[in-house]
This record gives sequence, C-alpha cells and structure tokens, in this order.
Amino acid sequence: MTDYNMKVYDELQVWKRKMVKRSSLIKQISKKAQKKVNGLIPEKVHKVMTEGIKNMIKATLVGSNLTTKKQLVSDMSLYERDELLKEKLSTFRKTAVIEGAGTGAGGILLGLADFPLLLSIKMKFLFEAAAIYGFDTDEYEERLFILHVFQLAFSSDDKRKETFRIIENWEEEKKRLTDMDWRTFQQEYRDYIDLVKILQLIPGVGAVVGAYANYNLLDHLGETAMNTYRMRILNINSSD
Repeated sequence: MTDYNMKVYDELQVWKRKMVKRSSLIKQISKKAQKKVNGLIPEKVHKVMTEGIKNMIKATLVGSNLTTKKQLVSDMSLYERDELLKEKLSTFRKTAVIEGAGTGAGGILLGLADFPLLLSIKMKFLFEAAAIYGFDTDEYEERLFILHVFQLAFSSDDKRKETFRIIENWEEEKKRLTDMDWRTFQQEYRDYIDLVKILQLIPGVGAVVGAYANYNLLDHLGETAMNTYRMRILNINSSD
C-alpha cells in the first residue's frame, strides 16, 4: 500500500466513525417531529410524491449515464482519481451555487423549480464520480450503488447508519438488492432538505440562502462520494 493510500485509509477510519456515530438529542427530536408530520399526510399524497420523485430520478439516471464520458482508466492512482474528483466537484459546486442563487431570487415559483434542477446536478456529479473511480455505470448495480451513495449523504442518522453498512459490504449486499425503497428514499431526502428549501422561498434572502445551501449540499455529497469510492477501491485492492 502506498503512503497516500495509507493516508486515505486513516482518513476513512475517521469518516466511518462519523457515519455511525450516535444521533444528537436535537436530531432525534427533529426526526420524531418529522415522522409525526409525515404521519398526517394522506397515503395518496405519499404515493404521488414517491412516484413523482422515483420517475424524476430514473429519468435523471438515464440522462446522466448517456452524457457521462466513461473514463474507465485502470492505471490511474488513487491520488490522481481523488484530485480529478476535486476538480469536478469544484465545477459542479459552482453550477449548484448559480442555480441556487437564481431560483432563490425568483421567489416561490422558481424556488420550486430548484428541487429537480439541484437533483439533476447531484446525480450527474455522482455519475462523473463513478467514472473517475473506474466503475461502469452502464451496469445496473453501479447505478443502484449511486442511489445508495445519494441516500447515505441525504438521510437521517438511523437511515444513514443502515445505508453505510450496505455500502461498506457492497459486494455481498448487491446480490440481494433489486431496487430502492423509493418511499423511504424520497421521504428521507425531503426531510433532510425541507428547512433549507423553505428558507430559500423567503423574498429578499432566498438568493443568499439558495447559493449557500447548494454549496454545502454539493460539498457534503462530494465528501460522501469520494469516501465511498475510496472505500470500495481499497476493499477491492485488499482482497486481490
């Protein structure tokens, strides 16, 4: 193992502890409140929202896969892959900031448009990340992995721990997975970003909130993607 790989291994240990740490009391209370709110929403509404987000994401997956240049280069070092991902993240972060500021400044109507636009930016970034680390998104299991990375980044503490265990043991877990639990997927994501997106709709501060929120959301997704793919590569290398 190279010196850089050892450094990454140490960083992964810190990140893993972060993924499985116990929820704070505030987060536990917040999640209970969100569950109560979700329980008040009629079942028909839940089904419509689930199908809407499921179809939106599936369309984004197809589009992102078609427009991603497959860079399946096997002789790149982990350091080179990490540096390339950081460059890509910088570009996508800037795009998300511009998008968030623009929709945030436009009031409620444009604010509502932020949801699908930001979702497509996030998904496209994850496809680029997969290609950089040498994983072929033409394969169904790799697109399923991308959805789990997304869920790991944007979910409650309990769901994050569960998803992390799946990703950590992906080579075994993928054999039993056929699809996502779309209702849980959309509900976790919606709960995660609800407060930020509500603030984005407020006139006068929406642009600032939108830009700042999108920057941080992409930054968080970038950290999650980098570490999940690092973990897979090091696991694969250690088993060779």
